[in-house]
Amino acid sequence: MTRSAYSPAPPTIAQLAASYAAEVARKRRRFLVFATGVALAVLAAGWLAEVDLGLFFSNIHKFPNYIGRIFILDSGPYAGSFVLFDIPGWFWGLGKWLRLLADTLLIAYVATVLGALFGFLLCFLAAGNLGVSAPVRFGVRRILEFCRTVPELVFALVFVIAFGLGPIAGVLAIIVHTTGALGKLFYEVLENIDQKPVEGLIASGASWTKTMRFAVLPQVLSNFVSYALLRFEINVRGASVMGFVGAGGIGQDLMEAIRKFYYPDVSAILVLIIITVALIDLITERVRRRFIAETH
Repeated sequence: MTRSAYSPAPPTIAQLAASYAAEVARKRRRFLVFATGVALAVLAAGWLAEVDLGLFFSNIHKFPNYIGRIFILDSGPYAGSFVLFDIPGWFWGLGKWLRLLADTLLIAYVATVLGALFGFLLCFLAAGNLGVSAPVRFGVRRILEFCRTVPELVFALVFVIAFGLGPIAGVLAIIVHTTGALGKLFYEVLENIDQKPVEGLIASGASWTKTMRFAVLPQVLSNFVSYALLRFEINVRGASVMGFVGAGGIGQDLMEAIRKFYYPDVSAILVLIIITVALIDLITERVRRRFIAETH
């Protein structure tokens, strides 16, 4: 007998269309179930958190009103006018704010360098493909989880109580959080490396340290630098609000302006922070691209 006698008949266009429609319907049902679950979870969370939607919608107009108010001068010959009509009066505290902004950048820089260093040292012990024992790996991962789970402001409050007001509390708080965040990113990069160079060095009798140095580090260094630069941008924004709890930086003056209703000062400080973060973003992007291009 010929093979064609036993071959099933090819599906018709109608059958293929019906199969496609059934698959689409199945995916839609799955999406609807998922979306319904998310919606119910949001409603349950709002109910447990006692979110008052009526209060929210009755006061939502105050937000744009506040944004508009901070761009209106409240003193001087141009009182009541838009801030751009009197830029010197708007940025009357520019010298002091720039000094505080420099403190903020130094806080973020020192914290990023030290946090990246600690995260770098710990990530090799947290990766699951580098021969580290399970208890050590479990312990290091839990430490990194604790460091990145607790908010920076909570750490800052603790360190302010321990070391008093000033930048040191902000630096320590950001170091701890950066260690946890970068440590996780670093060990996830390590777990995706090519294992062939590692196996080759191990087979040749190289020690664990030399294997990390010559087989692992060249594969991940560009990613490590990229993540560290990105974290620096994040830490600049984080350091900007450390002053809210007395941990130094420009956030201290920003919080004072908010509390005392110095509306133009709020917008002036925010503009300085936004410009600074934008410049850092542009610079670090160039550095990141150049470094990655050189390493590849």
